[in-house]
Amino acid sequence: MALNELFPEIETFDVGRLPVSYPHELYYEQSGNPDGKPIVFLHGGPGSGTSSQYRRFFDPEFYRIVLFDQRGAGKSTPHADTHENTTPYLVSDMEKLRERLGVNAWMVFGGSWGSTLALSYAASHADKVKGLILRGVFLCREKEIAWYYEEGGAHMVFPEEWERYRAQIPGAQPGGMVEAYHKLLTSENKDVSLDAALAWSRWEAATSKLEDDGSLTSAFADPHFALAFASIENHYFRNKIFLPSDDYLLGEVAKLQGIPARIVQGRYDMVCPIATAWEVKNALHLPDEEFRVVTAGHSALEPAIRSELVQATQDFKKYF
Repeated sequence: MALNELFPEIETFDVGRLPVSYPHELYYEQSGNPDGKPIVFLHGGPGSGTSSQYRRFFDPEFYRIVLFDQRGAGKSTPHADTHENTTPYLVSDMEKLRERLGVNAWMVFGGSWGSTLALSYAASHADKVKGLILRGVFLCREKEIAWYYEEGGAHMVFPEEWERYRAQIPGAQPGGMVEAYHKLLTSENKDVSLDAALAWSRWEAATSKLEDDGSLTSAFADPHFALAFASIENHYFRNKIFLPSDDYLLGEVAKLQGIPARIVQGRYDMVCPIATAWEVKNALHLPDEEFRVVTAGHSALEPAIRSELVQATQDFKKYF
């Protein structure tokens, strides 16, 4: 079967900034059809920001495509700021943006951390969600953080990259990598914090594709990007994404069974292993045809994942 390609590059028809709680101000943009059906793209990280290529998952003649940078990420300001940067605030920001744009209800599309935020938003505002398209599902539970950031999980698959990541923390105690990185990332010595940010970012970039072509490691090596990405991710992960308990979000997912949903998951995703996607699939009571497993890693732009995501946005037109 031929792979679905991304839609052609398009320009925005609207760009704006949305003040939320001081001093945060969000960058947002709209592209596609101004009179089309609204779909909002939730980027990963948290802290990674959006990119023009993300507009291309959606048919620009059918969809009104909304992208925005979450607090501290991308073009939102203040850059890399973790003050009042929590999951409940991000959910509230989405509602403020929806109201600003005059959208009654929208399709929600999110991968990795974007899937976490999508589920969190839907749990609070189910009546505003036409459907959920999720990729690389992540609930940020202790076992998921330990798998990826501590020894005993992904480090056994990427030992050479683990050495780069761990080299920042000589003598780190087992289970203490996230906290040790926090001390470096918040150091008053800017060289120390930047080195830590670059190492944290490289670890994720180098482990996100089934076959690393160097594109992510190159992009994630940008200091401006790395500082926001590493600082905000670490802030969320050491604080259990500011939710009441480890399994809180999975419990909330069980309440979303009436919302159309599709999960696209790389079989060999080392960042967000498939076991979590399977738990969410079962909690949502998704039929098997809405759980699409492909030969890929984590990145949304790997060919097999990209193809299934485009197919999902085409298939989900029927829910408007």
